[in-house]
Amino acid sequence: MSREWGVMWAPWTGAGLEHLALACDEEGVRADGVVIGVEGGFRFRVRYEVRCDAGWRVREASVVLLASAGASVRLFTDGEGHWTMPGGEPVPALDGCTDADISATPFTNTLPIRRLGLEPGEYANLEVAYVDVPGMRVELSRQRYTCLERGEHGGLYRYEDEGLFHGFTADLPVDADGLVLDYPGLFRRVRPNRAPA
Repeated sequence: MSREWGVMWAPWTGAGLEHLALACDEEGVRADGVVIGVEGGFRFRVRYEVRCDAGWRVREASVVLLASAGASVRLFTDGEGHWTMPGGEPVPALDGCTDADISATPFTNTLPIRRLGLEPGEYANLEVAYVDVPGMRVELSRQRYTCLERGEHGGLYRYEDEGLFHGFTADLPVDADGLVLDYPGLFRRVRPNRAPA
């Protein structure tokens, strides 16, 4: 059964907006998002695409700055922790990473939430490919996800960064699809615009 729907987020403070178009079918998941925002005084527009298999394992992630000479990142993975560039060159610095985390969007928090299917009280330590926007740097990030609550209409997950932003923690309420409703201090959902299942 295939589904297509969209959601929008805005920053807690300052200017910005994101629109995500999401499609899921028996082949997998396709996410296409556009974000406009401000980071460190720099105004940016960025488009990202993430493709996953049916088990929500990332297979491709791309991020493009929408500017006249916009930088871009495009990575492929086998879903088992091995990453390559578009030409097939390996990226050993990302060995072991199971997910992608794009700083400009809360969508990428959905990837481990859906892939892991944690039950309340369970947690998982992860290594993820972190893409900084608008800097467009790619680094390995160590993170932990803990399921605090889970039910028919959504859940609550604790996100902890154990690497790049050591000590950062946020409790993330999500809807029934695992999409973030409110990311304290960073993002909040606006006009859900969800199509019927």
